[in-house]
Amino acid sequence: MELDTVREEKAIRDLENRLVDSFTEAHSAEQVGSAVQDAHQRFDGRPIRDFVPILVERIVRRELDPEPVVEKVVTRIETPPENSDNEIVDSNSISRHLPETLRAALVSRGRLVPVLGVVGVLVVAAVAVAAVRDPEAAPAAAAAPLTVVEGVVGSEKMAFFDDPRVVAALAKHGLDADVRSAGSRQIATSVELDTVDFAFPSSLPAAERIQREAGVSAQYTPFSSPMVIATFQPIVDLLTRVGVVKPGPVPTFDVSAYLDMVARGVQWDQIEGNTTYPVRKNVLVSTTDPRSSNSAAMYLAVASYVANGNAVVRGGAAEAHVLPLLSRLFLAQGYTENSSEGPFGEYLAAGMGPAPMVWAYEAQYVAAAVDDRIKPEMVLLYPSPTVLSRHALVPLNEDGDRIGRLLSTDPELQSLAAEHGFRTGDAAKFTAVADANDVPVTRELIDVVDIPAYETLENLLTGVANSYN
Repeated sequence: MELDTVREEKAIRDLENRLVDSFTEAHSAEQVGSAVQDAHQRFDGRPIRDFVPILVERIVRRELDPEPVVEKVVTRIETPPENSDNEIVDSNSISRHLPETLRAALVSRGRLVPVLGVVGVLVVAAVAVAAVRDPEAAPAAAAAPLTVVEGVVGSEKMAFFDDPRVVAALAKHGLDADVRSAGSRQIATSVELDTVDFAFPSSLPAAERIQREAGVSAQYTPFSSPMVIATFQPIVDLLTRVGVVKPGPVPTFDVSAYLDMVARGVQWDQIEGNTTYPVRKNVLVSTTDPRSSNSAAMYLAVASYVANGNAVVRGGAAEAHVLPLLSRLFLAQGYTENSSEGPFGEYLAAGMGPAPMVWAYEAQYVAAAVDDRIKPEMVLLYPSPTVLSRHALVPLNEDGDRIGRLLSTDPELQSLAAEHGFRTGDAAKFTAVADANDVPVTRELIDVVDIPAYETLENLLTGVANSYN
C-alpha cells in the first residue's frame, strides 16, 4: 500500500473515532462507522486525495447532524521541502494562530468552513504553517475569505454539491455552498427558508410556489432531467410480451398499457410464461412518497395525463375522475421513502427482488453509470409519455443569486453537472457523458407532456395524501 494511502486510511480511522465521540449520545458507533465508510467510498478512484478526510467529515456531519454548530476539520498538511514528513494538523488549533483575515475565511456563521480545492487547501496549509513558525510573515499569504452560501436542495443534487471538483470550482469564485437536502415538495411547503440563501427543488411548480411565498421574481434553471424507469432485463422481457414495453434502440414504457394492468390488479405471477419473476405482488412501479417528494409528483403528473384521456388535468371534475386510480398507484406500494435517493439506492444495491421497476431521474441512472454502478442486467426505460423535471433554483438574496448565475453560465460547473447526469444548456456535454459510459439515452425528448398547474397538482397530491388516512 502506498504511503499516501496509508496516511489517508489513518486519517479516516482517526476521523471515525472523533465522530463516534462527537455523536455518542445520538448515534451508535456502528452507525457512525457505517456513515464514514459510505462517505469514504464515494471518493474511490478519484485522483484528488489530500482533502478526502475533510470531505468525508463534511458529508458525515451533514448526515448525522443537519445543523452542526462547529465542524472540527482535520486535514493533511504538506510541510515545506526541508521537512519531508507529513503532519496531521488539527485546524481548530491552527486557527488560533491565524491572522484575522484568514480566520474570517475559515470561520463563518458559527462553523469552521474548510477551504477546499487543490489551491485552497495548499494555501491554507502554507499560511497555517507560516503562522505557527513566523506569525509576522503570515498575513501577506492570507487567502481571500469564502462566502458561505446556504441552501436547501433536492436529494438527487447532493452528490453534485458534495463533489470536490464542484466545491473547488465554486471556491474559485469565492463561494462555499453549504447545502442540506429535503424533498422538493417539502422545500416548497414546510421547510423554513428564512435562514437560507437559495432553494433548489426539482420542479418548476415547487419553485413557483417558493417564489410566491418569498416574494421574489428571480429563478434559474441550470439543468434538467426527464423522468425514467430503472428496471432489469428479465422484467423488460416480461413486459414486452404483454405490450407494456416497446422494443427499440432505447426501449419505451407504455404508460397507458401499464395503467390498464394496474386497474385490473394484475400480479407478476399472472403473466403467462413468467418463470423469471413469479412473485405474488401487483405489477407496480416503485416511487417515493407523494406527500413530500417531487419525483412522485412527476409520476402523478404523467399518470394523471394518461388517465385523463391524454390531456392535462384541469378542474374539479377531471381531478375527481383520475384520483381513484392515482391513489391506487401509491397505496398499493406500501411504505414509500421521502426522497428519490431511497428507492434508486435500493435498485442499485438489492437487485430486482424488492423493486423490479423504480421511478427515477434520468440523471440518477447516468450518474450511476459514470460511477460504474450499473450492472449488465440493468435497463433504462423512457416512459411514454414522460415529463421533464426542471431543476429550478430560487435565489432568496444576492448570495443565492450568485450561485444561480454560476450554475447556469460557468462552463466548468455545467460540465460537472453533465457528469452527474444532468442535461444542461449545452446538449453536447450530456451526450458526450452518456456516450462515454455506454448509456443508451434518448437524445431528442419528444413524447413529453406538461405538468398540471400548481393548484391542480396540489389538489391531486392532497387527494392521494388523504387516501393514506
